[in-house]
Amino acid sequence: RPLWIEEPTSPDDVLGHATIAKALAPHNIGVATGEMAQNRVIFKQLLQANAISFCQIDSCRVGGVNEILSILLMAAKFGVPVCPHAGGVGLCELVQHLSIFDRFVAYMPPTAPGYSSTMKQESMEKHLYPGGPVWTALKEKGL
Repeated sequence: RPLWIEEPTSPDDVLGHATIAKALAPHNIGVATGEMAQNRVIFKQLLQANAISFCQIDSCRVGGVNEILSILLMAAKFGVPVCPHAGGVGLCELVQHLSIFDRFVAYMPPTAPGYSSTMKQESMEKHLYPGGPVWTALKEKGL
């Protein structure tokens, strides 16, 4: 039995998520969504409608730390756990500081400048657009 079904309908379909959540509840299967939601308003509606069991905020889609904090506070108020999503490969490292909250959702900011990660020079050279070897190979294949 899965713990949740992830984004079973369009991400802004609040009533659809609520209907699915209600149908899955007797089976102890939750609904997780939010990775495609852009702001706190859609999360407020999902939470008020009991449409989600797991809140998947994506800091690359919502509007910054303040927006994330408001979503975290709403999720805490509704007793919905947050399972962060981070946009794509490698981005989890760039937003890891956003998951450093105590149980009262007090934000603990980074103590050093930057995102605490660096791109490897070799990778940047390989993927340099348009003349890097990765792009050159794709171009030669007609892609």
